[in-house]
Formats: sequence, C-alpha cells, structure tokens
Amino acid sequence: MSKQALSIINEHAREGSRLRDQFFTDNAQNLVTIAQKMAVAMAREGKFLLCGNGGSAADCQHIAAEFTNRFILERPPLPAIALTTDTSALTAIGNDYSFEQIYQKQIQALGRAGDVLMAISTSGNSPNICKAVQTATDLGITVVGLTGLGGGAMAASCDFILAVPDTRTPLIQEIHITAGHLLCRLVDYFLFENVSELQPFLAETC
Repeated sequence: MSKQALSIINEHAREGSRLRDQFFTDNAQNLVTIAQKMAVAMAREGKFLLCGNGGSAADCQHIAAEFTNRFILERPPLPAIALTTDTSALTAIGNDYSFEQIYQKQIQALGRAGDVLMAISTSGNSPNICKAVQTATDLGITVVGLTGLGGGAMAASCDFILAVPDTRTPLIQEIHITAGHLLCRLVDYFLFENVSELQPFLAETC
C-alpha cells in the first residue's frame, strides 16, 4: 500500500475537517440570519438566484435542485434558479456582449427587489460574479457571497459574506456545498417546521 497516497488522503481530510469546524463555528449565526432572509423572501413570493463558475457553477445547479425538488423534508417545491444552466442564454450573451455579462443580463431579466442572489466565487474576484453582485444590489436584491479567504473584490458589495478562511479551491468548495445544504435545511425549518420563528421577520418587512 502506498504510504504517500495514504498521506495525501489523511492530510486532505485533516485540513478539511479543521477548516469545516472553524468555518461553521464562526458562521453559525450568519447562516441562520441568511436562511431567515431567504425564507422571508420565499414567503413573500420572491425567489433564489445562484451564479458561479466552474465547480461553483455545478454547486449552483446542485443547490437550486435541492430547493425546487426537496432536500430532506417532504414539502412543496421552492423557487430557485441556477443562472449557470441555460446554455443558449450563456452563449448568446457571451457572444454578443461579453463573458463578464452572462449573469448580469440574466439578473436584469429575471431578478426583482426582494429576491436573494447567491454569488459563488472561491477568490471573490471573478469579473462576471462581481458584475452580477453589483447588478443585484442595484435592483434591491439581497446578495449572499460564498467565497474564500478575505472575500475578494465582491465582498464589499455583498449583504452577507460566507468566507472560508483558506485559499485552496477544493477545500473551499467542499465547505461551500455544505453551507448550501445547511441553508436548504434551515429554510425548510423556518418555512415548514417552525414558522412562528419567522413571524417577527415577516412583520418587519411589511
């Protein structure tokens, strides 16, 4: 058995476990607050938009599907759109305008004040994600940024930042998808298991 191969596995697992513990210790209340915001938005007929590149684009599709199908709880489908999946829109915008606008223009078309956008970028510096964040902010859409150490250029424009304190993309992405799963679980909790906890927040937005 290769000792080096086992060492690679063990080191990755140790580092991932350490980062996971640190991230969720630091961001537990932040996740609850974001989930409450998302639940209020959906209760008021808003929707959840997601954008990202590469592996983060795959995470967008994954998380959106948890909302539009179900996560764990049997409940009605919830409105979530991964802006990463419409190849006709992506290629038309990229070809006619620029790659930097592929999410910006979709948000302009589909986004409304009261919606929530999750913008995923491990660096926080992807130009198309930064444009998406700014466009959403201008439209009155709440922006949740999932990123890595420091938050990058998009951090200042996000309403909420979930920043994994590391620069290694695979480890950041592993925690991002767990954060996405937890947001699904918490939104379900607030909308379908304990809606009384949501009532004060619904009243505040009236």
